[in-house]
Amino acid sequence: MIDWQEMFIPVHSIPEIVLRGTMTYIMLFLILRFLLKRQTGVIGVADLLVIVLIADAAQNAMANEYKSITEGTLLVLTIVFWNYAIDWLGFRFPAFQRLTRPPPLLLIENGKMLPRNMRKEMITTEELNSQLREQGIEHCSDVKKAYIEGDGTISIIRKDKAETGGNTETLKGIG
Repeated sequence: MIDWQEMFIPVHSIPEIVLRGTMTYIMLFLILRFLLKRQTGVIGVADLLVIVLIADAAQNAMANEYKSITEGTLLVLTIVFWNYAIDWLGFRFPAFQRLTRPPPLLLIENGKMLPRNMRKEMITTEELNSQLREQGIEHCSDVKKAYIEGDGTISIIRKDKAETGGNTETLKGIG
């Protein structure tokens, strides 16, 4: 027999569910933003956070850890709200965006890798060389500037043909 009341009527208070979702999102966001380093890739930390939290919240609702679907849905909506709100605040207020997304960090300047910045983001020479090859660049000397962006992607600005001068310097390791 289906208990319709248990399925749709929240057992926990709605403000408690919203507060739990809010505190969990903000705590995990701050931990991921300030304690973890950027990774080279295409999915942002905030995106991954939302996916994990929604999956967990939905699982709790389905596994009856919450007594009603309404509680699980409300928690998911709270998490989505905070993700949207933080994105919106970052869009509307540049100062807030600096808090939510790290600024680009220079990795290569005028054909030379910057070991200090690479160490700061724990990017190995091999990883950076791989990113260069993926963009059709054989030698570091062909790069005017390369940055690791806030989302972990690496953007590369090539030198003009006149600037390269046929230099085929091999890439040096981080030392």
